[in-house]
Amino acid sequence: MVTIINYTERLREDGSSFFVLGLQGGLEMIQSSETGNFYATAKKASITSTFDEATCKALVGTEMSGSITKVEVEPFNYIVKETGEEITLSHRWVYTPTENKQAKSEQAFEANTKVFSENGVQELAETSF
Repeated sequence: MVTIINYTERLREDGSSFFVLGLQGGLEMIQSSETGNFYATAKKASITSTFDEATCKALVGTEMSGSITKVEVEPFNYIVKETGEEITLSHRWVYTPTENKQAKSEQAFEANTKVFSENGVQELAETSF
């Protein structure tokens, strides 16, 4: 599960605006490779939306099925806001929806054609379940 934790207004190149939803995954415990101590964290990502500001504001706190996953991308420079340090990253965090198992099973449905008459005469068909 992920939770919508905030929203941000962004500008397109043409000057019009749109809203981005901030998402946060569940609590994760990570062990420091330097100290061996554990610390609590949560993965964060953002997704664009077609909503107006009032809708985005109302959505804060909403939980959605899915997770935030790491995706490898072309390396890019990133400035750490807290320190001003510039680092190179080759990944980003993205929202990945959970597949709806019911929809998946419906898509995999294949009709048993043996239950239909092939000669136009009504007959009882063999069924196997």
